[in-house]
Amino acid sequence: RKPKSDDEVITFDELTRFPMTFYKTIGEDLYSDRDPNVIRRYLLRFYLVLGFLNFNAYVVGEIAYFIVHIMSTTTLLEATAVAPCIGFSFMADFKQFGLTVNRKRLVRLLDDLKEIFPLDLEAQRKYNVSFYRKHMNRVMTLFTILCMTYTSSFSFYPAIKSTIKYYLMGSEIFERNYGFHILFPYDAETDLTVYWFSYWGLAHCAYVAGVSYVCVDLLLIATITQLTMHFNFIANDLEAYEGGDHTDEENIKYLLNLSEEVNNIFSFLILWNFIAASLVICFAGFQITASNVEDIVLYFIFFSASLVQVFVVCYYGDEMISSSSRIGHSAFNQNWLPCSTKYKRILQFIIARSQKPASIRPPTFPPISFNTFMKVISMSYQFFALLRTTY
Repeated sequence: RKPKSDDEVITFDELTRFPMTFYKTIGEDLYSDRDPNVIRRYLLRFYLVLGFLNFNAYVVGEIAYFIVHIMSTTTLLEATAVAPCIGFSFMADFKQFGLTVNRKRLVRLLDDLKEIFPLDLEAQRKYNVSFYRKHMNRVMTLFTILCMTYTSSFSFYPAIKSTIKYYLMGSEIFERNYGFHILFPYDAETDLTVYWFSYWGLAHCAYVAGVSYVCVDLLLIATITQLTMHFNFIANDLEAYEGGDHTDEENIKYLLNLSEEVNNIFSFLILWNFIAASLVICFAGFQITASNVEDIVLYFIFFSASLVQVFVVCYYGDEMISSSSRIGHSAFNQNWLPCSTKYKRILQFIIARSQKPASIRPPTFPPISFNTFMKVISMSYQFFALLRTTY
């Protein structure tokens, strides 16, 4: 699809199309209840459930592999090699569970954002919709590519390596390895048919994990981008006003309510995401410092994807805080001297309320911002230092 120019009207659905379409590739459709095609609705639901059953079956195999190898100090490196994958899988599972639980609330939030979205070209220019869309799409694209590169590299590297060695380099045997460490309850390598069946099942499992892991964050990015756009518009509108009784008080209250709903939907997801990400970054970093060159490249991609994921969430949390805080400064900076006493009291309320900006507040964590990113990195390093002293 050709990108729209700045002279074309942008619809609300265009801003959420990427995560919605990407989610459907694993069978998840947030608006499935509104789909008049009942057969398609149930087929997508069946595909989603089947994909997650397959995914969690392989996760059980990873956990079994970890337990078997962690009992021996001679195979500690092998045990910790699967630990980041288990952490990633848990995050994907928990994100999907959280989305399922909060599905109706999220759909209502998106409907509310759609109602206040500027529809005509003149209004969209005032809101600077084109800028926010381009910026959001760049972040979404780079973030998705990096995260899916991790799952794809782990999934397909063994098959590509074995194919090149067997067909191009004259190797006598076709090595039947897997991208992830799994303890299978059957012989998954001797028979070629069983091997490829298990291999592609594992590849689909990695794809399901990657999509469910990424798409929740993409929906968070989409919602915060639009809230930030509205906060900045109101701040600019207040600051540019030249006098008279004018206020955006009702709009500010509504946006703060929507921001609180974003916090209610995503705060617990982000809490467990950060805890798991700390461990994933730690174990991936450990593998980088103790593995061979091939594994270093793979785990460096994993390490980078985890860092970027945490950074992106913290970046948008910081954007929400900054944009909502601007409203108080803009209210003070406008020409309020000739205004009525009643209007000045309203401005006082707006300024006082802006001292507690909109934010996402995971339990036990401070409001999500760049400071939170540093806290997660600090936690990861502490785990890493402890792990290095035991190896």
